[in-house]
Amino acid sequence: MRKLRRLLSHWQNLIGLGLVLFFVGVALAAPILAPLGEKWENTRFFVIPDMKEYLPMPPGERAVLGTVALSVQGRQLDVYTTLIWGTRSALVFGVTAAFLTALIGTLIGAISAFLSGGGVGESSAAGQMASHVILRVTDAFLAFPVIAAVVLFVQMVNFIKENAYLYASDGLTFSSTGINLLFERVDPVLLALILFSWMPYARMTHGMVLRIKEKEFVQASQALGAGPARVIFRHLIPNSITPAVVMATAQVGGMVLLQAALDFIGINAGSEWGSLLAIGRRWMLGLQGNPLEYWWVFLPITAALVLFGIGWNLLGDGINDWLNPRLMEQE
Repeated sequence: MRKLRRLLSHWQNLIGLGLVLFFVGVALAAPILAPLGEKWENTRFFVIPDMKEYLPMPPGERAVLGTVALSVQGRQLDVYTTLIWGTRSALVFGVTAAFLTALIGTLIGAISAFLSGGGVGESSAAGQMASHVILRVTDAFLAFPVIAAVVLFVQMVNFIKENAYLYASDGLTFSSTGINLLFERVDPVLLALILFSWMPYARMTHGMVLRIKEKEFVQASQALGAGPARVIFRHLIPNSITPAVVMATAQVGGMVLLQAALDFIGINAGSEWGSLLAIGRRWMLGLQGNPLEYWWVFLPITAALVLFGIGWNLLGDGINDWLNPRLMEQE
């Protein structure tokens, strides 16, 4: 209760928690807030038909937050519906990407620290070499820019899906293999972000586990016959996971922002928010260069992205205060 009171005693934590709960509520209530009907196209955009205008229509009776005009006459995208349903997909994508990244990085960091020797991890030369290799691979991944890696990975996956074939005696095509089925079921952008974002977690967990493995309770568990798996999953990871949880919570918003940015620059990342901004980019300055002439084309989506990121960052800071034992000792 003391930790909970401390978490709720700071207005920044309350704002962060309130924003996150707001977006979660919108995601859960999307079918009520924005019923789809029969005008839902490609499961991503709500199309308002029978509109002859080529220009975005301002907020009104048919569209609460206005529309974004497509290049096809008579077809407009409803900003409000995309904003509501985009919240659900953004939340699922951000949480999945951030916490799977944290899980992989934490496991790699804990295993590499355990194999490095010293304390509990008194290991062979092979184990120490394996730990060294893991760290060098981590450093190599860290040296590669995440956005460049994601773009390269997505382009590679698209090339494989479109052009590669399995040359076999029975004549089966590539589309019938398990690899293609995997790419069809898993979002390549999500997979790329997970593959190229785990390194900070691994480095951080590695350093923490090196300190924790010297503690008496860990050495006592080893002396009582606990195997490596039990030591890692029962003692090392639970006692070093707090920073990873804090980082992952704050990173949820960053993952969603990066997904939207990829959609905006032309990489199909599956972000409704980013896609709508990309579609309406030619209207952002207006016909006379006035950025407020078609404000509804970009302002609601941009505000949602900003508030989504702020909410998760503030919540991450709040969780850090909540789980930080040093702050608890000062009270």
